[in-house]
Amino acid sequence: MEVQSDSLDLNELMRRRREELDELRKRGINPYPYEFPRNAFSKEIVESFKDDAPRRIVAVAGRIMSLRKMGKAAFCHILDSQGKIQIYLRKDDLGDFYDSFKLLDIGDIIGVEGFVFRTKMGEVSVHAQRVELLAKSLRPLPIAKETKDEQGNVVVHDQFSDKELRYRQRYVDLVVNPQVKDVFIKRAKIMSAMRSYFEEQGYLEVETPVLQPQYGGAFARPFITHHNTLDVEMYLRIANELYLKRLIVGGFDGVYEFAKDFRNEGMDRTHNPEFTMLEIYVAYKDYIWMMEMVEQLINRVAMAINGSTKVMLGENEVDFAPPWTRLTMFDAIEKYTGRELRAKSAMPAGRQEEQLRQVAKELGVEIPAGAGAGAIIDEIFSEKVEHHLIQPTFITDYPVEMSPLAKRHRSEAGLVERFEAICNGKEICNAFSELNDPLDQRARFEEQMRMKAAGQEEVQPLDEDFLRALEYGMPPTAGLGIGIDRLTMLLTGQDSIRDVIFFPQMKPEK
Repeated sequence: MEVQSDSLDLNELMRRRREELDELRKRGINPYPYEFPRNAFSKEIVESFKDDAPRRIVAVAGRIMSLRKMGKAAFCHILDSQGKIQIYLRKDDLGDFYDSFKLLDIGDIIGVEGFVFRTKMGEVSVHAQRVELLAKSLRPLPIAKETKDEQGNVVVHDQFSDKELRYRQRYVDLVVNPQVKDVFIKRAKIMSAMRSYFEEQGYLEVETPVLQPQYGGAFARPFITHHNTLDVEMYLRIANELYLKRLIVGGFDGVYEFAKDFRNEGMDRTHNPEFTMLEIYVAYKDYIWMMEMVEQLINRVAMAINGSTKVMLGENEVDFAPPWTRLTMFDAIEKYTGRELRAKSAMPAGRQEEQLRQVAKELGVEIPAGAGAGAIIDEIFSEKVEHHLIQPTFITDYPVEMSPLAKRHRSEAGLVERFEAICNGKEICNAFSELNDPLDQRARFEEQMRMKAAGQEEVQPLDEDFLRALEYGMPPTAGLGIGIDRLTMLLTGQDSIRDVIFFPQMKPEK
C-alpha cells in the first residue's frame, strides 16, 4: 500500500496507481467488472451478530478506507452505504489473489464473500474467503488520520475540511466525511414527511413548466434562454405560483409541487441561484387557516427527522412545537425599533415615501434607488427586526405594495392578508390569502409595471394568460411557499445553504 504523505507529489501517487492498474491487468484481474452479488450491509451485519448463532455467510462490497498487512494476513475496513466493517484476509484462503492484494490501495472498491465472526479484539468482522476488485481508484482520497494526545483526546490530521473543495468535490466529501451523508438523508426525509402529510389531506402532487414564456410569482430576476424551434425568448421559472393557481381555477381543491426554481441573483449563506421550493394551494381556505396548517406540518416534519420539535442552532434552542408567536409587520417593527409606521402607510404616496425614507435614514438602513414605500418598509424590517426572531414567528399583514398577488386585508386598508414564518432570523415560508379578483389583479400588475418604469428592477410582470384564467373565476384560496433548503438548514443545524445542496453553484475553477 502506498504511503500518502506530504513528501509524495499527487502526480507521483497517481502515476503509481496507474502502474498498479497495468500490473493487475497483466495478472488477469479485471479492475472494472460488471457486477457483484452483494447481499448484506455493514450496519445490519454488526447489529445482528450473535456469538452463539450459526455461522453466517455474507457478500459485502465497499470502498477500502484503511489497510494493514501482516505477512500472510491482512486487515482492512470497507465503507458501504450504511457504514464501515472490518475484513480479515489470509493468504491461505485467497491463494494467488492475496499476492495481488499489495496492488490495492485505500479508495479501491472491493467485493468480499466470507463468514461473520468476532475478532480477539472484539470487533465484528468478515473473514474473507473470496475477494474481487470492483473498481481501482486512480486518485488518492484525502483520508483523515487520527491520533491521541497525552490526555487521550482524539486529534484529527489532514481532514478534508476546506469548504470550497468540499462543495466542488461533493463525491469526495461524502466518502471521507460520513456525517455529511446524514444531512442529505434527513433532507430526503423532510420532503417525504411533507408528501405524506399532504397525501393524507387529499392534495394532489403536480408538475408545472420549468421553461416559461413569462416568468412570475415572485420578485426576482430570471435566467433567460432561447428556444431555437420556436425562436422565442424563454425564462427559467422563478416560482410556480401562477401555474398552480391556474390548476385551482381548473377545479382541483388542493395542489402542491416540489419545484426547482432559479433566480439570477447573488449567492451567500442563505441564497443559491438554483433552489427547491414547496408550494401548495388549497381552495376555500385563507391565510389564517394556512398558519395553523404550517404549524402542524413543520411540527410533524421535525418529529419525523429528529424525534423532537427542538433543535440547537448555534447557542439557541429552537422549538417548532405550536403555537408559534404571531406579530403584524408594523407591530414587529415598532417592538424592535420603537418606530410606529402604520400611520405613515395611510399618507398620500409621495408623502408616505418621503417619511419612510427619513425613518430609514435615522435607523441607518440604506434604501436602493427607485424603492417604493413597500420596499422601504421591507428593508427596515429585514435590517432591524428579522435577526431578532429566533423562535418560529408568523409576521403578518404586509403593505399592499409588497404583495401584488395577495388578497387585500379584510379589515385594514392598505394591507394584504399575508404572512411569513421567520425562524433563526431568516424567512422559511411565505403565504397569502390569494388574490382572486381579476380586476384588482390587473391593477396590481399595472402598478408593478409603473414601478419598473421608475427604476425598480425586481417587479411582478403582467401576465395576460394568468389574468384570463382568473377571469374564469378562482375560488377563495390559501397559498404557501416553503424553501426546502432553508428548512433543511434549520432542522439539521447547518450554517450555509451549500451544506444542504449536493452540488451548489460555484465560481468556475481556475
